[in-house]
Amino acid sequence: MTSRKWRASAVAILAFAVANMGIVSTAQAGIIGTDAFVQTQRDVHLASIQTQLSRADVRAEFAKLGVSDAAIEQRLAALSDSELASLSKQMQEAPAGGNVLVLVGAVFVVLMILEWVGVIDIFKKV
Repeated sequence: MTSRKWRASAVAILAFAVANMGIVSTAQAGIIGTDAFVQTQRDVHLASIQTQLSRADVRAEFAKLGVSDAAIEQRLAALSDSELASLSKQMQEAPAGGNVLVLVGAVFVVLMILEWVGVIDIFKKV
């Protein structure tokens, strides 16, 4: 590019920057109480747990174990804030179906040991 194009580009960029300097955005802040913050965190954790517990398969598993919906709600209400936070974190990090590759690997190792010991004969010699 020629110096004329560079100069025109630089002037356009500077003009845009100067024009945007005049637009000032304001933010408003306020002080919130500790009780409001703690209650908000509790509500967030409780909502996260209830979302996980509202799934039909989870409710069916609880019903199979003999735990009613009312008992679940009572136990959730009785948990402290730190217990709710811990439970919420554990429920979000728990694997949905477990690690399938570990299971397949374990079965393979067991089959290989049984083959070497002579209990089974999977790999028949032809």
